Amino acid sequence: MKKKLLASLLVFSFTISAAENSALQQAVAGEHRSEQHKSRDQFRHPLQTLNFLEVKPDMTVVEIWPGGKGWYTEILAPYLKQKGTLYAAHFSKNSDIPYFRKSLKQFKQKLSTDNIYSQVFITTLQPPEFTTLAPKNSADRVLTFRNVHNWMKAGQADSVFKAMYQALKPGGILGVIEHRAPAHNIQDPQASSGYVTESYVIKLAEKAGFKLLDSSEINANPKDTARHPKGVWTLPPTLRLKEQDKAKYLAIGESDRMTLKFIKP
Repeated sequence: MKKKLLASLLVFSFTISAAENSALQQAVAGEHRSEQHKSRDQFRHPLQTLNFLEVKPDMTVVEIWPGGKGWYTEILAPYLKQKGTLYAAHFSKNSDIPYFRKSLKQFKQKLSTDNIYSQVFITTLQPPEFTTLAPKNSADRVLTFRNVHNWMKAGQADSVFKAMYQALKPGGILGVIEHRAPAHNIQDPQASSGYVTESYVIKLAEKAGFKLLDSSEINANPKDTARHPKGVWTLPPTLRLKEQDKAKYLAIGESDRMTLKFIKP
């Protein structure tokens, strides 16, 4: 049975061509990206991550909760602009959470600053009212960067994974990057530290119907113990303790992160 499943999953395997990799490199190196944002590439590895998730320039891609700064949107938008489609599943403009409204406003302002964002389409993800990320069965890729802990805290993880499953085509890929707790940790259902075990994320995805296709250590950071006074926010870029032990946390760098690739069978 396992051999049959593996064989069926391999049918959906893709490769990134040299030309596509070059186009992605250009998007990562683009002049529209600030030096501050580029300085985080050493921790976020956007080129390697998007290559691992086999994102191609002619695909329909959904980016989940890009925040106000749209860090990954800066890369995905120009890469997909000519041949693909990018949906940004953002917060509701009518949210009762001020941070969500402010983040959406900032993101819209960002999109208005440069023509490279002209083909970015904003949808709304805010369970339980809004769970349509893109037309059903339309997306080749759904990508989420460090969001799972937020959904867990709000009790929305099952709803969001279901929404991502519905948006993807059969054979579509879900890419999950998340702050990683040590495997031996007992998972806090609300992920109050911001860290989640890989096994817990895999269970959430499988419950929605996904199958784990592959994993990568692209975004791993062995310096991160995941044990900090203010959780993951102790580390950069947040540095919640401010000047207290700042040099220590800067030396650790950003969090240790899992990089998981799931498929919708």
